[in-house]
Amino acid sequence: MTTSVDRLCPSPADTEELARGLADALAPGDVLLLSGPLGAGKTCFVRGLARGLGHPDGWALSPTFQIVRESTAGRLPLAHIDLYRLTGWGEASRLGLEEYFDGDGVCAVEWPERLGSHVPSGAWKVELEPFPDGTRRVRVEGP
Repeated sequence: MTTSVDRLCPSPADTEELARGLADALAPGDVLLLSGPLGAGKTCFVRGLARGLGHPDGWALSPTFQIVRESTAGRLPLAHIDLYRLTGWGEASRLGLEEYFDGDGVCAVEWPERLGSHVPSGAWKVELEPFPDGTRRVRVEGP
């Protein structure tokens, strides 16, 4: 069964709530690829996922300078990966990021285009499109 969502979220809280509800559908090994420009709400979406999976409030911060943040405190482990500072798959591979794609938890990847052709098969696709008034369109396609 495929999960498909296309929703306008007028506020960050709405974006988080959408992701929080989606967390119930996630299973071990799921990878979510979050696309959108800077400020689109990718980390906000991950905050909602983290809450929905039972991770502590405040855990989901932008991992831009750390590349990866991990938590095992929820129903499923969660790895939040931000590839913004990487130039491509070569750097990601040297960091061993592919191990997260085959793990027993959920992996949320920001800037997945940096993976090139190494995108995990069966990954969820999450596109966030911001509008000038602060509204976001969130499109989710899941396996």
